[in-house]
Amino acid sequence: MTMLTTVDVREVYTRCSAEFGARVHAIGDRWDAPTPLPGWDVRRLVHHLVDEEMWAPPLFAGETIEQVGSRFEGELLGDDPVRAFDEAAAAAVTAVSADGALDRTVHLSFGDHPGREYAMQLAADHLVHAVDLARALGVDDTVDPATAAAVREWFGEMEPAYRDMGVIGPRVAVPAGAGAQAELLGMMGRTP
Repeated sequence: MTMLTTVDVREVYTRCSAEFGARVHAIGDRWDAPTPLPGWDVRRLVHHLVDEEMWAPPLFAGETIEQVGSRFEGELLGDDPVRAFDEAAAAAVTAVSADGALDRTVHLSFGDHPGREYAMQLAADHLVHAVDLARALGVDDTVDPATAAAVREWFGEMEPAYRDMGVIGPRVAVPAGAGAQAELLGMMGRTP
Protein backbone atom coordinates (compact mmCIF):
# COMPACT_ATOMS: atom_id res chain seq x y z
CA MET A 1 0.00 0.00 0.00
CA THR A 2 1.21 3.44 -0.87
CA MET A 3 1.10 6.15 1.74
CA LEU A 4 0.24 9.60 0.49
CA THR A 5 2.94 12.11 1.10
CA THR A 6 1.92 14.77 -1.41
CA VAL A 7 -1.39 15.72 0.19
CA ASP A 8 -2.49 16.78 3.63
CA VAL A 9 -4.38 13.67 4.72
CA ARG A 10 -6.06 15.49 7.61
CA GLU A 11 -7.38 18.15 5.23
CA VAL A 12 -8.59 15.53 2.74
CA TYR A 13 -10.42 13.65 5.50
CA THR A 14 -11.96 16.83 6.91
CA ARG A 15 -13.17 17.92 3.46
CA CYS A 16 -14.65 14.49 2.69
CA SER A 17 -16.46 14.45 6.02
CA ALA A 18 -17.81 17.95 5.29
CA GLU A 19 -19.00 16.87 1.83
CA PHE A 20 -21.04 14.07 3.38
CA GLY A 21 -22.21 16.30 6.23
CA ALA A 22 -23.53 18.94 3.84
CA ARG A 23 -25.77 16.28 2.27
CA VAL A 24 -26.90 15.02 5.70
CA HIS A 25 -28.08 18.53 6.50
CA ALA A 26 -30.11 18.54 3.26
CA ILE A 27 -32.07 15.35 4.06
CA GLY A 28 -35.06 17.00 5.72
CA ASP A 29 -37.81 14.37 5.92
CA ARG A 30 -36.37 12.04 3.26
CA TRP A 31 -34.78 9.47 5.58
CA ASP A 32 -36.55 6.58 3.87
CA ALA A 33 -35.63 7.64 0.31
CA PRO A 34 -33.82 4.91 -1.64
CA THR A 35 -30.13 5.39 -2.43
CA PRO A 36 -28.21 4.08 -5.45
CA LEU A 37 -27.01 1.27 -3.16
CA PRO A 38 -29.32 -1.74 -3.50
CA GLY A 39 -31.43 -2.20 -0.37
CA TRP A 40 -30.09 0.93 1.36
CA ASP A 41 -32.27 3.90 2.19
CA VAL A 42 -30.91 7.29 3.30
CA ARG A 43 -31.10 6.41 7.00
CA ARG A 44 -29.10 3.21 6.52
CA LEU A 45 -26.45 5.08 4.54
CA VAL A 46 -26.08 7.75 7.23
CA HIS A 47 -26.01 5.04 9.91
CA HIS A 48 -23.14 3.35 8.04
CA LEU A 49 -21.05 6.55 8.12
CA VAL A 50 -21.91 7.31 11.76
CA ASP A 51 -20.80 3.78 12.65
CA GLU A 52 -17.48 4.35 10.85
CA GLU A 53 -17.00 7.69 12.57
CA MET A 54 -17.67 6.22 16.00
CA TRP A 55 -15.00 3.58 15.43
CA ALA A 56 -12.38 6.17 14.42
CA PRO A 57 -11.53 7.62 17.87
CA PRO A 58 -10.84 4.31 19.62
CA LEU A 59 -8.97 2.86 16.64
CA PHE A 60 -6.79 5.96 16.25
CA ALA A 61 -6.16 5.74 20.01
CA GLY A 62 -4.70 2.25 19.51
CA GLU A 63 -7.59 0.01 20.54
CA THR A 64 -8.09 -3.27 18.71
CA ILE A 65 -11.31 -4.50 17.14
CA GLU A 66 -11.64 -6.90 20.07
CA GLN A 67 -11.21 -4.11 22.61
CA VAL A 68 -13.92 -2.01 20.96
CA GLY A 69 -16.11 -5.10 20.82
CA SER A 70 -19.85 -4.51 20.58
CA ARG A 71 -19.68 -0.90 21.80
CA PHE A 72 -21.27 0.49 18.61
CA GLU A 73 -23.77 -2.22 17.77
CA GLY A 74 -27.41 -1.36 17.34
CA GLU A 75 -29.22 1.82 16.40
CA LEU A 76 -26.83 4.78 16.47
CA LEU A 77 -28.97 7.59 15.00
CA GLY A 78 -31.73 7.82 17.59
CA ASP A 79 -34.44 10.48 17.33
CA ASP A 80 -32.07 13.15 15.98
CA PRO A 81 -29.98 11.55 13.25
CA VAL A 82 -28.49 14.86 12.07
CA ARG A 83 -27.17 15.56 15.56
CA ALA A 84 -25.89 11.97 15.83
CA PHE A 85 -23.99 12.49 12.59
CA ASP A 86 -22.62 15.89 13.62
CA GLU A 87 -21.35 14.57 16.97
CA ALA A 88 -19.78 11.44 15.48
CA ALA A 89 -18.22 13.45 12.62
CA ALA A 90 -16.70 15.99 15.02
CA ALA A 91 -15.20 13.23 17.17
CA ALA A 92 -13.75 11.48 14.12
CA VAL A 93 -12.22 14.71 12.74
CA THR A 94 -10.68 15.33 16.17
CA ALA A 95 -9.24 11.79 16.21
CA VAL A 96 -7.76 12.13 12.71
CA SER A 97 -6.33 15.56 13.57
CA ALA A 98 -4.73 14.53 16.87
CA ASP A 99 -0.96 14.81 17.12
CA GLY A 100 0.65 11.62 15.85
CA ALA A 101 -2.63 10.02 14.76
CA LEU A 102 -1.56 9.55 11.15
CA ASP A 103 1.71 7.88 12.14
CA ARG A 104 0.21 5.45 14.66
CA THR A 105 -0.54 1.86 13.82
CA VAL A 106 -4.27 1.30 13.54
CA HIS A 107 -5.59 -2.22 14.15
CA LEU A 108 -8.26 -2.92 11.54
CA SER A 109 -10.25 -6.07 10.81
CA PHE A 110 -7.97 -6.78 7.82
CA GLY A 111 -4.64 -6.08 9.51
CA ASP A 112 -2.54 -3.32 10.97
CA HIS A 113 -2.10 -0.15 8.92
CA PRO A 114 -0.67 3.35 9.39
CA GLY A 115 -3.19 5.91 10.61
CA ARG A 116 -2.81 7.94 7.41
CA GLU A 117 -3.95 4.92 5.37
CA TYR A 118 -6.99 4.40 7.61
CA ALA A 119 -7.83 8.11 7.35
CA MET A 120 -7.76 7.89 3.56
CA GLN A 121 -10.00 4.82 3.63
CA LEU A 122 -12.50 6.78 5.71
CA ALA A 123 -12.14 9.83 3.48
CA ALA A 124 -12.84 7.81 0.34
CA ASP A 125 -15.92 6.24 1.90
CA HIS A 126 -17.24 9.65 2.97
CA LEU A 127 -16.64 11.16 -0.45
CA VAL A 128 -18.24 8.42 -2.54
CA HIS A 129 -21.17 8.20 -0.14
CA ALA A 130 -21.60 11.99 -0.35
CA VAL A 131 -22.31 11.41 -4.03
CA ASP A 132 -24.63 8.47 -3.23
CA LEU A 133 -26.54 10.59 -0.71
CA ALA A 134 -26.77 13.56 -3.07
CA ARG A 135 -28.22 11.32 -5.76
CA ALA A 136 -30.73 9.85 -3.31
CA LEU A 137 -31.84 13.36 -2.41
CA GLY A 138 -31.84 14.68 -5.97
CA VAL A 139 -29.36 17.46 -5.15
CA ASP A 140 -26.08 18.45 -6.80
CA ASP A 141 -23.61 15.57 -6.46
CA THR A 142 -20.52 17.57 -7.40
CA VAL A 143 -17.73 17.35 -4.82
CA ASP A 144 -14.64 19.51 -4.39
CA PRO A 145 -12.39 18.76 -7.41
CA ALA A 146 -9.09 18.92 -5.47
CA THR A 147 -10.41 16.55 -2.84
CA ALA A 148 -11.73 14.16 -5.49
CA ALA A 149 -8.31 14.24 -7.18
CA ALA A 150 -6.50 13.41 -3.93
CA VAL A 151 -8.83 10.49 -3.17
CA ARG A 152 -8.64 9.28 -6.78
CA GLU A 153 -4.81 9.35 -6.61
CA TRP A 154 -4.82 7.29 -3.42
CA PHE A 155 -7.50 4.89 -4.66
CA GLY A 156 -5.56 3.99 -7.81
CA GLU A 157 -3.52 1.34 -5.99
CA MET A 158 -6.37 0.35 -3.69
CA GLU A 159 -8.96 -0.41 -6.35
CA PRO A 160 -7.99 -4.09 -6.91
CA ALA A 161 -7.99 -4.82 -3.17
CA TYR A 162 -11.39 -3.18 -2.71
CA ARG A 163 -12.79 -5.17 -5.63
CA ASP A 164 -11.27 -8.43 -4.30
CA MET A 165 -12.93 -7.76 -0.92
CA GLY A 166 -16.27 -7.29 -2.71
CA VAL A 167 -16.87 -3.78 -1.35
CA ILE A 168 -17.08 -2.14 -4.81
CA GLY A 169 -18.72 -3.24 -8.02
CA PRO A 170 -17.18 -3.73 -11.44
CA ARG A 171 -15.38 -0.72 -12.87
CA VAL A 172 -17.53 1.60 -14.99
CA ALA A 173 -15.80 3.07 -18.04
CA VAL A 174 -15.53 6.85 -18.19
CA PRO A 175 -14.43 9.00 -21.12
CA ALA A 176 -10.85 10.26 -21.16
CA GLY A 177 -10.55 13.63 -19.48
CA ALA A 178 -13.80 13.21 -17.54
CA GLY A 179 -12.19 14.53 -14.37
CA ALA A 180 -11.18 13.09 -11.02
CA GLN A 181 -14.71 12.74 -9.61
CA ALA A 182 -15.94 10.79 -12.65
CA GLU A 183 -12.80 8.64 -12.66
CA LEU A 184 -13.14 7.88 -8.95
CA LEU A 185 -16.81 7.00 -9.27
CA GLY A 186 -16.08 4.72 -12.22
CA MET A 187 -13.27 3.04 -10.30
CA MET A 188 -15.67 2.46 -7.41
CA GLY A 189 -18.25 0.85 -9.71
CA ARG A 190 -20.60 3.81 -9.91
CA THR A 191 -21.89 5.57 -12.99
CA PRO A 192 -20.32 9.06 -13.05
